[in-house]
Amino acid sequence: MKKVLLCVLFFLTHVSFAEDEVKKLPPLDPAYMGVHGMVLVTQGSSIYASHLPLYNKPHNVQLLYKLDNNDLAVLKTVRDGQLITIKPKPFNLQRLMRGEQMDIQVDLYAGHFERGGMLVYENISLSFDKQMYVRTFDDIKPSSTTQEYDVVSLNQNYKIYIHRIQLAPSFDHLLAIDLEAGCLGRFNTSSPVPKETELQYKFLNCGTMKPLYFETEDFQ
Repeated sequence: MKKVLLCVLFFLTHVSFAEDEVKKLPPLDPAYMGVHGMVLVTQGSSIYASHLPLYNKPHNVQLLYKLDNNDLAVLKTVRDGQLITIKPKPFNLQRLMRGEQMDIQVDLYAGHFERGGMLVYENISLSFDKQMYVRTFDDIKPSSTTQEYDVVSLNQNYKIYIHRIQLAPSFDHLLAIDLEAGCLGRFNTSSPVPKETELQYKFLNCGTMKPLYFETEDFQ
């Protein structure tokens, strides 16, 4: 009987702690409510969503999420497409910044949804399962020819490099490296906004490289 009582007390204590942790979360900032476009990329059978950032709220966040996807048609579309973006229904981006799991209704486009992309799937549900990377622009640096990349490890040999966007002019850049070997995360370029080919050359000796996304227009 004592063992049962101890187990009950242990359970109730931990439930209480869990409720306290939930209560400690501050309210969501309504300034992060909006339509948060993203680009979708794949690694194997996994799909990742990268937020398309801008300098001002509600989009001043670099964010990478792993999706929980069982739709083979969606996987094939993302894997075979050169550029696949999504236009979600409005939601508060802070939910993903906190690392929440959530389902989001989206329209999926071949190409950029704001620049003539073709609608492929309308109002489908995507499950955002695991936050892989988040960076706000609180510490953003002045535009420079010195480029810095953060590294996200997806498994032992496969990594995604994410450029730390600077003040304008700058650029958004993601690429995947397989079998990394002596890859630099900080280097100099010929200008603050170099050509994508110059950036790829910097990663040439890292291993098998796969360009994922490159954007300059939004950061001029």
